[in-house]
Amino acid sequence: MLLYMSNSAQEGTSTPLHSVSVAGVVVREDGRLLAIRRADNGTWELPGGVLELDEAPEAGVQREVLEETGIHVEVDELTGVYKNTTRGIVALVFRCKPAGGSERTSSESTAVGWLTPDEVTEWMSEVYAVRLLDALDGNGPHVRSHDGKRLTPVR
Repeated sequence: MLLYMSNSAQEGTSTPLHSVSVAGVVVREDGRLLAIRRADNGTWELPGGVLELDEAPEAGVQREVLEETGIHVEVDELTGVYKNTTRGIVALVFRCKPAGGSERTSSESTAVGWLTPDEVTEWMSEVYAVRLLDALDGNGPHVRSHDGKRLTPVR
Protein backbone atom coordinates (compact mmCIF):
# COMPACT_ATOMS: atom_id res chain seq x y z
CA MET A 1 0.00 0.00 0.00
CA LEU A 2 1.34 3.42 -0.94
CA LEU A 3 0.98 6.16 1.63
CA TYR A 4 0.76 9.83 0.77
CA MET A 5 1.15 12.92 2.85
CA SER A 6 -0.27 16.25 1.91
CA ASN A 7 2.03 18.82 0.37
CA SER A 8 1.06 22.11 2.01
CA ALA A 9 2.94 24.16 -0.60
CA GLN A 10 0.56 23.17 -3.39
CA GLU A 11 -3.00 22.39 -2.50
CA GLY A 12 -4.48 19.48 -4.43
CA THR A 13 -1.14 17.70 -4.92
CA SER A 14 0.53 15.13 -2.77
CA THR A 15 4.05 13.90 -2.20
CA PRO A 16 4.46 10.11 -2.17
CA LEU A 17 6.15 8.56 0.83
CA HIS A 18 8.69 5.84 0.20
CA SER A 19 9.94 3.11 2.46
CA VAL A 20 13.72 2.62 2.48
CA SER A 21 15.07 -0.88 2.90
CA VAL A 22 18.58 -2.27 3.00
CA ALA A 23 19.93 -5.65 1.94
CA GLY A 24 23.27 -7.39 2.09
CA VAL A 25 24.94 -9.37 -0.68
CA VAL A 26 27.21 -11.42 1.56
CA VAL A 27 29.96 -13.04 -0.51
CA ARG A 28 31.96 -15.88 0.99
CA GLU A 29 35.61 -16.53 -0.03
CA ASP A 30 34.48 -19.42 -2.23
CA GLY A 31 32.10 -17.11 -4.14
CA ARG A 32 28.89 -18.44 -2.60
CA LEU A 33 26.19 -15.91 -1.70
CA LEU A 34 24.10 -15.76 1.48
CA ALA A 35 20.33 -16.03 0.94
CA ILE A 36 17.23 -16.73 2.97
CA ARG A 37 13.95 -18.46 2.23
CA ARG A 38 11.34 -16.07 3.57
CA ALA A 39 8.90 -17.38 6.15
CA ASP A 40 5.96 -15.33 4.84
CA ASN A 41 5.99 -16.39 1.18
CA GLY A 42 8.63 -19.12 0.76
CA THR A 43 10.71 -17.21 -1.79
CA TRP A 44 14.52 -17.01 -1.77
CA GLU A 45 15.85 -13.47 -1.32
CA LEU A 46 18.70 -11.45 0.10
CA PRO A 47 18.68 -10.88 3.85
CA GLY A 48 17.46 -7.37 4.54
CA GLY A 49 14.60 -5.20 5.68
CA VAL A 50 13.35 -1.74 6.53
CA LEU A 51 15.91 0.86 7.59
CA GLU A 52 15.10 2.39 10.97
CA LEU A 53 14.66 6.19 11.07
CA ASP A 54 17.72 6.81 13.25
CA GLU A 55 19.93 4.17 11.62
CA ALA A 56 22.79 4.56 9.15
CA PRO A 57 22.35 2.34 6.06
CA GLU A 58 25.49 0.29 6.81
CA ALA A 59 24.33 -0.35 10.39
CA GLY A 60 20.92 -1.37 9.08
CA VAL A 61 22.48 -3.94 6.75
CA GLN A 62 24.53 -5.39 9.59
CA ARG A 63 21.47 -5.59 11.86
CA GLU A 64 19.15 -7.12 9.25
CA VAL A 65 21.64 -9.75 8.06
CA LEU A 66 22.40 -10.77 11.65
CA GLU A 67 18.70 -10.90 12.64
CA GLU A 68 17.70 -13.05 9.67
CA THR A 69 20.74 -15.32 9.29
CA GLY A 70 22.95 -15.28 12.42
CA ILE A 71 25.88 -14.00 10.31
CA HIS A 72 27.86 -10.89 11.29
CA VAL A 73 29.05 -8.87 8.29
CA GLU A 74 31.49 -6.15 7.31
CA VAL A 75 29.97 -3.78 4.75
CA ASP A 76 32.17 -3.16 1.70
CA GLU A 77 30.25 -0.89 -0.67
CA LEU A 78 26.91 0.17 -2.10
CA THR A 79 26.27 -1.88 -5.25
CA GLY A 80 22.77 -0.83 -6.21
CA VAL A 81 19.64 1.20 -5.63
CA TYR A 82 16.38 -0.54 -6.60
CA LYS A 83 12.89 0.93 -6.59
CA ASN A 84 9.71 -1.11 -6.48
CA THR A 85 7.40 1.29 -8.28
CA THR A 86 4.26 -0.56 -7.20
CA ARG A 87 4.97 -0.62 -3.46
CA GLY A 88 7.05 2.58 -3.15
CA ILE A 89 10.07 0.79 -1.68
CA VAL A 90 13.61 1.95 -2.35
CA ALA A 91 16.20 -0.73 -1.55
CA LEU A 92 19.87 0.06 -0.94
CA VAL A 93 21.98 -3.03 -1.58
CA PHE A 94 25.48 -3.43 -0.18
CA ARG A 95 28.19 -6.02 -0.87
CA CYS A 96 29.42 -7.49 2.42
CA LYS A 97 31.89 -10.03 3.80
CA PRO A 98 31.02 -12.54 6.49
CA ALA A 99 32.73 -11.67 9.79
CA GLY A 100 31.59 -14.36 12.20
CA GLY A 101 28.50 -15.98 13.57
CA SER A 102 26.81 -19.13 12.33
CA GLU A 103 23.84 -19.74 10.09
CA ARG A 104 20.47 -19.97 11.76
CA THR A 105 16.89 -19.28 10.79
CA SER A 106 14.67 -16.66 12.40
CA SER A 107 11.00 -15.74 12.57
CA GLU A 108 11.53 -14.17 9.12
CA SER A 109 13.41 -17.06 7.49
CA THR A 110 12.77 -20.79 7.18
CA ALA A 111 16.13 -21.55 5.57
CA VAL A 112 19.54 -19.90 5.27
CA GLY A 113 21.87 -20.99 2.51
CA TRP A 114 25.04 -20.17 0.64
CA LEU A 115 24.07 -20.26 -3.04
CA THR A 116 26.12 -20.34 -6.22
CA PRO A 117 25.38 -17.61 -8.81
CA ASP A 118 23.64 -20.30 -10.92
CA GLU A 119 21.40 -21.27 -7.98
CA VAL A 120 20.58 -17.59 -7.43
CA THR A 121 19.30 -17.27 -11.01
CA GLU A 122 17.38 -20.53 -10.74
CA TRP A 123 15.79 -20.07 -7.30
CA MET A 124 15.14 -16.31 -7.09
CA SER A 125 12.79 -14.11 -9.07
CA GLU A 126 14.56 -11.81 -11.51
CA VAL A 127 14.00 -8.65 -9.45
CA TYR A 128 15.93 -10.16 -6.51
CA ALA A 129 18.49 -12.24 -8.40
CA VAL A 130 19.70 -9.19 -10.30
CA ARG A 131 20.62 -7.48 -7.01
CA LEU A 132 23.03 -10.30 -6.17
CA LEU A 133 24.43 -10.52 -9.68
CA ASP A 134 24.85 -6.73 -9.92
CA ALA A 135 26.91 -6.82 -6.72
CA LEU A 136 29.31 -9.30 -8.31
CA ASP A 137 29.96 -7.46 -11.58
CA GLY A 138 31.99 -4.59 -10.09
CA ASN A 139 30.26 -1.98 -12.28
CA GLY A 140 27.99 -0.46 -9.64
CA PRO A 141 26.30 1.13 -8.12
CA HIS A 142 23.43 0.09 -10.39
CA VAL A 143 20.12 1.98 -10.37
CA ARG A 144 17.06 -0.01 -11.44
CA SER A 145 13.27 0.09 -11.12
CA HIS A 146 10.74 -2.72 -11.15
CA ASP A 147 7.06 -3.32 -10.54
CA GLY A 148 7.64 -6.25 -8.16
CA LYS A 149 7.72 -8.76 -11.01
CA ARG A 150 9.76 -7.37 -13.91
CA LEU A 151 12.69 -4.99 -14.18
CA THR A 152 12.29 -1.73 -16.05
CA PRO A 153 15.06 -1.35 -18.62
CA VAL A 154 17.80 1.06 -17.60
CA ARG A 155 17.95 4.10 -19.87
